[in-house]
Amino acid sequence: MTMTETSQMIACPACVVAPSAERLAELTVVPNARLMLSLPSAHCAACISTVEAAMNAYPGVHSARVNLTLKRVLVEADPQVTAADLIPALEAVGYEAHELDPGILSATETDRQGREILMRLGVAFFSMMNIMLLSVAVWSGAEAATRDMFHWISAMIAIPTVLFVGQPFFRAAWAALRVGRLGMDVPISLALILASGISLYETVYSGEHAYFDAAVMLSFFLLLGRYLDHRSRALARSAAEELAALEVPRAIVLVDGVETPRPIAEVAKGDLVLVRPGGRMPVDGIVTAGTSEVDRGLLTGESLPVFAGPGLVVSAGEVNLTGPLTLRVVAAGRDSSLHRMAELVAVAESAKTRYTTLAERAASWYSPLVHILSFSAFGYWMWQTGGDVRFAVNISAAVLIITCPCALGLAVPAVVTAASGKLFRKGVLIKNGTALERLAEVDTVVFDKTGTLTMGTPEPVDLGSVPPADLAVAVALARASSHPLAQALARLDVVAAEVTDLREVPGYGVEGRLGASVVRLGRAAWVGAEPVAMTATYLSSGGATHAISFTDQLRPGAEVAVAELRRQGKAIKLVSGDTEAAVAALAGRLGISDWVAGALPAEKAAIVRGLTDSGRRVLMVGDGLNDTAALAAAHVSISPASALDAARVASDIVLLGRDMGPIGDATRIAGQATRRMVENFGISAAYNVVAVPLALIGSATPLAAALAMSLSSITVSLNALRLK
Repeated sequence: MTMTETSQMIACPACVVAPSAERLAELTVVPNARLMLSLPSAHCAACISTVEAAMNAYPGVHSARVNLTLKRVLVEADPQVTAADLIPALEAVGYEAHELDPGILSATETDRQGREILMRLGVAFFSMMNIMLLSVAVWSGAEAATRDMFHWISAMIAIPTVLFVGQPFFRAAWAALRVGRLGMDVPISLALILASGISLYETVYSGEHAYFDAAVMLSFFLLLGRYLDHRSRALARSAAEELAALEVPRAIVLVDGVETPRPIAEVAKGDLVLVRPGGRMPVDGIVTAGTSEVDRGLLTGESLPVFAGPGLVVSAGEVNLTGPLTLRVVAAGRDSSLHRMAELVAVAESAKTRYTTLAERAASWYSPLVHILSFSAFGYWMWQTGGDVRFAVNISAAVLIITCPCALGLAVPAVVTAASGKLFRKGVLIKNGTALERLAEVDTVVFDKTGTLTMGTPEPVDLGSVPPADLAVAVALARASSHPLAQALARLDVVAAEVTDLREVPGYGVEGRLGASVVRLGRAAWVGAEPVAMTATYLSSGGATHAISFTDQLRPGAEVAVAELRRQGKAIKLVSGDTEAAVAALAGRLGISDWVAGALPAEKAAIVRGLTDSGRRVLMVGDGLNDTAALAAAHVSISPASALDAARVASDIVLLGRDMGPIGDATRIAGQATRRMVENFGISAAYNVVAVPLALIGSATPLAAALAMSLSSITVSLNALRLK
């Protein structure tokens, strides 16, 4: 809709109610396509402008919005525009892209709980400041009617505030009491209710003291702890949902030779499915026609594509690189290997969520003790005063407030927030609230290879053995192919030879003409060369053949990280889906003696579970789709920012840069953070040892108790800041 049309509709309300024939025609048009694409390599503001410009320039695209945090672009386009059309346009400007299913992800895009806590925190702060101002007047000597007026004004602010901002605690306390359990929220709720109730009673009977400021201050500090805890957990969204969203939502089914797009839910076993070059396999199947090369890196971690021809078994999620393939469906939708992997991840995630924090474990004995002390104080003073309910309730409330687990609730979130900030400055993002505690317990580290310890991009080596004229021919041929080895050659700063009639032969390589002779770059058997032991592509030019070898570039900081983890006494294991030769070479280079090659995704997860079952606390470091189940199954997990969306979501910690070195810093700081948490519990306990007896003997009013509680919370927060 144009600005003019919008203005007309605003100026003419009747147009909205009774649209014109032209407007009715517009409203009956087929709705626009809403496409969501993953952008694993997007990392900065320049990426946003580049991607959005490329998408907006594509015919039929109406709008494109990049979410850099989630590394996605949401595109609104004409119905005939598909993800398969947009992916090449993004690759042309240098961005890898995969289609996601927005329907599956819709539930994970909101943060209502965080916004609700933050809104209640703001209300509590505003009310606390106003009531404190009124209290200053009372403390300054206001008496009789003036004092009562200030108390009533405070009541009108505090009672609605406590009822509103205390709802998260009241709901949790009621839920706990319904099942016969005492959690931290039960004493918190009782303290809020008693402080407000006593204050209202004192106000009604013109008492000298009211404690509305104590009740609202208590609410504020409790909500602050709750919000810090929520923020530390907010990024830990479901990896299983992310993984399921990677499933291709549509497939091209061949019906009597006619291409028919269908939702994946309508694809049945035995159907014939066409997969074009650059597309991901939508189903598990067997190739019946066509030759190509298939990139299995997402599922197996193999650094190089494999030849695809009739009879090859392929899995959903693999990428078809060079030629069209026809598959006969073996499994689709919920029965596919990709969906089964999502189920593995879901099971592993549910096991990990059973981990309890130090605060939760402390609360299991702390909460019952608080209630015993409070009710004992009430009973004792009722007996001592001959039934003075007002005095006994005041002391009982003071005990509840002074023992209120506010410092206990802040002990862990404050440390997590401080440690997370320190690690963030080092390039480490903590996504999960319990990740630091679990990381401090790690004794074994399992690394993936391709894309984790290495960059996952081949680099040509020993080019001096290839004559410069032949290397120029190889570069010319390579620039006509999308194969990873060819792309590595194409990036060389070499003037390409004048090769004509370039043609890619799917599954084999590229050929062309140099003068009157045919030149080829590709597989050894195709060019007539003798295979070598290393990863290589082969050139046939001028009657001679040459092997051009490649190696995978080591990720910066990989050697430093492995050495630091070994210095900390941790066992190191390398588990990869790549070939034995490639894994052995990297393991030898890094000094890792324990390694496994050719591991499938389920086998990686089984290795991690086996170590866990033997009593080891495993840190898994990986980046691919094939690592997702293992990442979720590990005690704690890390992935680089370049990892696939599902891998990053399955991880508890993300490395923001290319450098692996901060992994050693993360394990060291995690140990420091855990020690600070234990210290905070010690501070809270020491505070209670001093303050509780004062409350029990009636020497602390509810207001003094709230101030003491606030002091303990501030002390805990300052101790947490020592991490910085």
